[in-house]
Amino acid sequence: MLRDQLFTNQISRRRFLQGTAATAGLALGGLPLAARAAGDLTIGVIYVGARDDFGWNQSHAVAVKALKDVPGVKIVEEENVPETDAVSKTMESMINLDGANLILATSFGYYSPFVVDMAKQYADVTFRHAAPLWDKDKDPKNAGSYFAFLDQAHYIDGVAAGAASKSGKLGFVAAKPIGIVLRNINSFLTGARTVNPNATVQVIFTGDWSMPVREAEATNALVDAGCDLITCHVDGPKVVIQTAEGRGVKTCGHNASQASLAPKGFVTGAEYKWETIYKQFAATLAKGEPLPNITFGGYAEDMVQNTPFGAGADEKTIKVTNDAIAALKAKSPIFKGPVKDNKGNVVLPDASYDNMAPVLNSMTYLVDGVIGSAG
Repeated sequence: MLRDQLFTNQISRRRFLQGTAATAGLALGGLPLAARAAGDLTIGVIYVGARDDFGWNQSHAVAVKALKDVPGVKIVEEENVPETDAVSKTMESMINLDGANLILATSFGYYSPFVVDMAKQYADVTFRHAAPLWDKDKDPKNAGSYFAFLDQAHYIDGVAAGAASKSGKLGFVAAKPIGIVLRNINSFLTGARTVNPNATVQVIFTGDWSMPVREAEATNALVDAGCDLITCHVDGPKVVIQTAEGRGVKTCGHNASQASLAPKGFVTGAEYKWETIYKQFAATLAKGEPLPNITFGGYAEDMVQNTPFGAGADEKTIKVTNDAIAALKAKSPIFKGPVKDNKGNVVLPDASYDNMAPVLNSMTYLVDGVIGSAG
């Protein structure tokens, strides 16, 4: 996939800063799209994998399902579309055969050149892509990006993990040591240490986004190392959650709900809430108004959430986690400096950081308390 090469660099550059104004309600570029009534809105949604993967694709599919209840909105979906010219053909079909006037391209590698090229070819169609890659200086004005800060929900996972773990040894199965993944790991550890200052997080990187065998091996290795709660950042967390459940250890989820996979040990999970963004899009276009080119947010903007508590969460865990959620919704900062990395270097010197501060997008390190290497 392209995302492992691009995400760390792209997410922290100028285009992400452009989104700050958009989140505050300032459209950063109109669309050539004519005003349309709600009854004319056909949305094409493209997934790189299966819609029931218990992960990234399912997080979008759940939101799209909710969007189907919006009056006057027609949904066209296609799953298992690779990050090749196949996505271009899918978009063309949705536009020419189904009449789609809004395309939601949900995989990182769909953007360049595919979404960009299609947006240039179909100037009266709106294209939105699920990663902060749109560049106002060079990309079509009918294209744009949307994204949510899942590290905020991973911070909440960490709070819950710190309370639910008996040993304070937490495990994290991750795909690759790129910025977005490192930020989730660091937020998870930071949350855990608000409850247990001695908590540690041991990380194993599998090397890619979907490697079921390696994910099972990593989970077992972390349990063997004494970790009594496991979480992850891989595309489909199913293997991690089920393997941990089989070993009798607790879990926190990622991307979508995996509660049904771990009826004994599931605590909570970090979930995207794409429904908020998708319904905003539908309502805006229904009023004949242009979409902002950049849309992003976190807990305060209702764009991320945590899975309802499972059997692995006791009353104490539920209490401290709910308190942390309330604080995060009130924009309480996650990172309060000085923060050191796990090599002893000060990496965040300031007293505190806004949870959407651009500096947090360019993490190349693991914070003190995380056992593992960022590269």
